[in-house]
Amino acid sequence: MVKLDILSDPICPWCYIGKAHLFRALQRHPEHPFAIEWHPFQLNPDMPPEGMDRRAYLEAKFGGQEGAVQAYVPVVEAASEAGLEINFEGIARAPNSLDAHRLIHWAGLEQKQTAVVQALFEGYFEKGRDIGDTATLVEIGAECGLDRDMLLRLFASDADAEDIRARDAHARERGVTGVPTFVLANQHVLRGAQPPELWGQVIEEVAAQLKAQAE
Repeated sequence: MVKLDILSDPICPWCYIGKAHLFRALQRHPEHPFAIEWHPFQLNPDMPPEGMDRRAYLEAKFGGQEGAVQAYVPVVEAASEAGLEINFEGIARAPNSLDAHRLIHWAGLEQKQTAVVQALFEGYFEKGRDIGDTATLVEIGAECGLDRDMLLRLFASDADAEDIRARDAHARERGVTGVPTFVLANQHVLRGAQPPELWGQVIEEVAAQLKAQAE
């Protein structure tokens, strides 16, 4: 297998789009050689723990309502092309995603990471769930097969919070400035929501290399 590390944030629409593209290619190539692991990168590491009103946050970030609307036009178009039904109007708050990243980390310990990542994306972008809220995160984890009582105990503590922050900082030190960022075999980097066709080419090239090495 070949390691595919994905730096992502569950509140990043381009990350959701990028995941959709990648997994469409993986479905077309069920023999793909990738072992996938998700890694934390917070788009808004300075977001207050309780989050912010999303409309106010976007208008402050993009210089008013018109700027926020224009900034999201390409996102809406790309999401539609990827077959995603993002309900931006249903997102009331821009959350701090630290606890969501903690949940993703714990899910990885039980080989349920991708399922939790998908549930966070769907919850935030399609169902209007507040993924900065601990109770919501516990529900999402439990829905994906994680132990509810374990999650309640972990979220009641600061378990792995500093580790998440350190991994985020390490990614920035290595030059990651945005997500999604894909690192293949710890050598090759792909940035952004790459189309399924490109991923198909990558899968075929990696498979051919592995076959040649085995011969």
